[in-house]
Amino acid sequence: MIALAPAAAGALIVAGVIGLFLGLKPSPPPPPRSRPTRLKPLSQRSKRLVLVGVVGGVVAWLITGWALALLAIPAAVVGVPVLLSNSGAEASIARLEAMEEWTRSLSGVLTVGIGLEQALVATQRSTPAAIEPEVGRLVARLRSRWDTEDAVRAFADELDDATGDLVAANLILAARRRGAGLAHVLESLADSVSADVRARRQIEADRAKPRATARWVTIISVGVLVVLAISGTYVEPYRSPLGQVILVTLLTAYVATLVWMKRMAIGKPLARFLSQAPRAAGGTS
Repeated sequence: MIALAPAAAGALIVAGVIGLFLGLKPSPPPPPRSRPTRLKPLSQRSKRLVLVGVVGGVVAWLITGWALALLAIPAAVVGVPVLLSNSGAEASIARLEAMEEWTRSLSGVLTVGIGLEQALVATQRSTPAAIEPEVGRLVARLRSRWDTEDAVRAFADELDDATGDLVAANLILAARRRGAGLAHVLESLADSVSADVRARRQIEADRAKPRATARWVTIISVGVLVVLAISGTYVEPYRSPLGQVILVTLLTAYVATLVWMKRMAIGKPLARFLSQAPRAAGGTS
């Protein structure tokens, strides 16, 4: 039990660093809806990673005798892919592309000469999947006799994006003035968003190079460590309680480096400029 204490403490440090990163990761505020918040269930991929990590930790402990492996390997299997992934950036770019496509579609519908509300309803069927829930709720509000400006502001709050605010602001001005020219404005706005998407993709391509290097360095380091732990005497000093503490310190420093790299690669979103939408009387979201 005395030998297990340093290993357990070290593994908790590694898990704490990963938990600190996940806790500091910015997340969008919840949309202005009075619905109970439910915990998102683990995906099938996450469940498989947890299972593989637990099995790998037990096997590594049985082979090497390192109690640290019981906690370090599951934490690494689950946490390292998160630190070396760019799923957040890809999702953000996908939403931008969806806004650009939807805005262009709305511009095309408006050229037919129908009203703004009818055009918004008509675009629901061709809405890209990335923003389909938000557009669906916008259409539902309009059909429920919400004021157009209030419905569009609620739509902007759910998108929670500076580009979404720009689209919503043009729709609000069109709802107030009821003048011509909105289709041309939206077409120009879609071109601007398209250029923004291209720029962001180029930035992500540049960021992917050091991320790929870190991924390969991690794979090689883990492979060398596994081979040495099984067949060599180089790692024999790490079997002692003091050696386990030193190993935990080195692993924690490596994880901290990955967290630092991940934080540098996360771009700060542009600030929104539309205030939160007032709730329409008698409306439902």
